[in-house]
Amino acid sequence: MKKIIYGNSNFRKVKINNDYLYIDKTDYIEKLEKLNDDFVIFLRPRRFGKSLFLSTLQYYYDENFADEFDAIFNDTYIGANPTPLKSSFRILFFEFSGINIDGGVKEIYRGFRDNINMSITRYFKAYNYHKYLDKLDTIESPLGLIKYFFEVVENDRIYLLIDEYDQFANAILAYSMKDFLDIVGKGGFVRSFYEVIKGATQSGVVQKMFITGVTPITLDSLSSGFNIVKHITYKKEFNALAGFTVEEVNYSLGESVFKQCPNIDKKNLLGKVKTWYNGYLFNEEAKDRIYNATLVNYFISEYNFDQCTMPKKMLDSNVASDYKAIMKLFNIGDSERNYRILEELIEHGSITGMLKDRYDLNQSFKEDDFITLLYSMGFITIQNEDFGEVLEFCIPNYVIKMLYFNYFAVELQQRNNLAISFDNRRPLIDLARGNLEPFKEQLNTSIKTLSNRDHYGFTEKHFHVITLALLSFADFYFIDSQPELNNKYPDILLIGRDEKVPNNYLFELKWKKEKESYESIKKEGIKQVKGYLELDKVKSIPKLKSFLLIGSKNGVEFLEI
Repeated sequence: MKKIIYGNSNFRKVKINNDYLYIDKTDYIEKLEKLNDDFVIFLRPRRFGKSLFLSTLQYYYDENFADEFDAIFNDTYIGANPTPLKSSFRILFFEFSGINIDGGVKEIYRGFRDNINMSITRYFKAYNYHKYLDKLDTIESPLGLIKYFFEVVENDRIYLLIDEYDQFANAILAYSMKDFLDIVGKGGFVRSFYEVIKGATQSGVVQKMFITGVTPITLDSLSSGFNIVKHITYKKEFNALAGFTVEEVNYSLGESVFKQCPNIDKKNLLGKVKTWYNGYLFNEEAKDRIYNATLVNYFISEYNFDQCTMPKKMLDSNVASDYKAIMKLFNIGDSERNYRILEELIEHGSITGMLKDRYDLNQSFKEDDFITLLYSMGFITIQNEDFGEVLEFCIPNYVIKMLYFNYFAVELQQRNNLAISFDNRRPLIDLARGNLEPFKEQLNTSIKTLSNRDHYGFTEKHFHVITLALLSFADFYFIDSQPELNNKYPDILLIGRDEKVPNNYLFELKWKKEKESYESIKKEGIKQVKGYLELDKVKSIPKLKSFLLIGSKNGVEFLEI
């Protein structure tokens, strides 16, 4: 079996010996050249394979690799259909993901300068500008470095590649809007850097440019200093440039898991991979929903080929930490309003809003700005068009759903100074074994504490999301919140991820207000649960226990139905 591309973004290494299972995206090189624009930016959530495509451009266009072209691009679309521009540029490559932000603006300034220095050094060595190397270390500013560079290479034809243009800026934005605007706004060292690049495009030194990143916030802050790039992010024809289509996932699994384990239930496994990693749509008219490529490759690399069983962990901890880091951006603007939007997503799984094509961070950060931010980062995706420019957005897959639930649980705990530990898995393990008492106690403590705080405005929605937040740490269950079953909606279904989990659960939640009749709420709830139990989809769930949970300011009662 071929090696899986996981944590490797060097296209030459992937292709030169044909050792890796590679999904061919080189036809997009031809599509890019057919655009009217030479300077483009392409945004996608983290871990979608953007860096590998950038490396593909590097080796395709670099004049230094002309002799290796056939070896590198063997068995690819562009290798069989090369364009006239192949191997015709010198490559200047900036990669900004590794800049340390912990030391504040001074440390970022130093990291930005050092990063530019390294990229220019690499260029000078690659294209025989060795006599200019010594001066680089005497130039202290990023602006001075990039100006010096373009003075030296004024007669070159350059293809400029920038990877993760916004990562360090987004990170600082999560902590300080002032610091962000100081470095990216007018007069800031980042904006000054891009103003010089803009000048190089006008002089003809930089002839083509491809930039990747996650959000448009930084680009929009650069404003007129760098208004030359064309967004191809949401163009229909580039929907699948990064990430995998269902056909590409089927091919990857066919060449790996299904080849080594031919007797497994292929349909079942494909369904699970889809549940975990699929769902993204970057143009409402596109036909393909896109899988997170890195997570699909993680799944294959962690698959137990000896026993033909799924990975124990379906989410790489490195990827989880990436997403949790950018969740700090959730506090931009009105954090309370953002929090309410997250509550809505957790309870109902969808929200409506409009995508903004630019930000103005000198103005208030509005609801649609936050929705656009969530969309850019991959925390929501297009579900369908609602009315005109208004779109309905949903949580794309189970990975993001669990990240939401875990984040919400931590926020809930910190905002209310709860003594209870939401990430305590012991009560959830007992729940799986059929002992509900520890989970009851955990939920009761949370509900009693929060429902008696006047500022919280407690409703059935809060009861629902708190229960989900507690359950979200049961990583041995699939959690379905209000799944649609024949137009009937159980509040929560807990389905074991494999047959080893001894019990599955259906929970229907009701909230009793002070003046409401307990008996009528109980009667209505029991009727609903019995109705769910008659559904074929529910009948097919083995080892199912069903409960009506009636919550009030006095706690929660569990009634087994």
